[in-house]
Amino acid sequence: MGHLDAEILLAQPRGFCAGVDRAISIVQEALNRFGAPIYVRHQIIHNARVIAELTAQGAVFINELDEVPAGATLIFSAHGVSAKVRAQASARDFRIFDATCPLVNKVHAEVKKLHFGGMQIVMIGHAGHPEVEGTMGQVVDRIHLVQEIADVDTLHFPENTQVAYVTQTTLSIDETRDIIAALEIRFPQIQHPKKQDICYATQNRQDAVKELVPMVDVVIVVGSPNSSNSNRLRELGQRLGVRSYLVDHPDQLERAWFEGQKRVGLTAGASAPESLTQEILDRIRDYGPRVVKTLPGVEENTIFALPKGLGK
Repeated sequence: MGHLDAEILLAQPRGFCAGVDRAISIVQEALNRFGAPIYVRHQIIHNARVIAELTAQGAVFINELDEVPAGATLIFSAHGVSAKVRAQASARDFRIFDATCPLVNKVHAEVKKLHFGGMQIVMIGHAGHPEVEGTMGQVVDRIHLVQEIADVDTLHFPENTQVAYVTQTTLSIDETRDIIAALEIRFPQIQHPKKQDICYATQNRQDAVKELVPMVDVVIVVGSPNSSNSNRLRELGQRLGVRSYLVDHPDQLERAWFEGQKRVGLTAGASAPESLTQEILDRIRDYGPRVVKTLPGVEENTIFALPKGLGK
């Protein structure tokens, strides 16, 4: 490398949010109390390292409830589940713990209330993401997915229909703002959530990347390819004009990314463990000596309690 002043700047905050911390603790605590196997519907969080570690401890990740034997312990992932899945699970002989993030549950409650009020609901989010399937599945009808601005033109509601919108919690703040603006033009009376649905952790990590980008030559985001909030961080770095890469293992790094680059920015999505970030940091330093500096940023102190029956 040769740069005497080469640096790695660590974004702050980065990595685990309170909802992820809680979800992992629920699986570990269930394993402690009831022993393996513990069944988890969908990946508890979207991180390959965490899934591998929990699998080694005795968690079994499934997609269909038919894969869970009677009498077993079942955990719903942090992304939440539809009302139909919840009802099917309750009708079976399972011990159930719900690791749905409380901030996702807030959106579920919002959707049910709007639906009860007779409204047409627009959900801004990504098709196929488990959080979106869970949120849209809180109601049987009158909920419509919008993924991009062009989708707004495809919405057709009867005259004088009351319309409201909700969003996935892990979206790009800037892009969502543009979609909301398009919805407001199309439906001037559209009702907003009382408080934005994009969660504090998503907001904070995106704000931290905006602070980081002007200071660095390349951005590394630690996170798995199926992690929505991690992908948004990489896209944000790229959109702000700095080459940005998403990695969830040190072996995915390429020496060439760092050659001639003075400052490297490093952050991690809300589902990426700090131990993995440290391994990736160490690998970058193997390519050439760098001073590591943590940028100032928001200190997060949100903690969500574990469900009844698992709490300390």
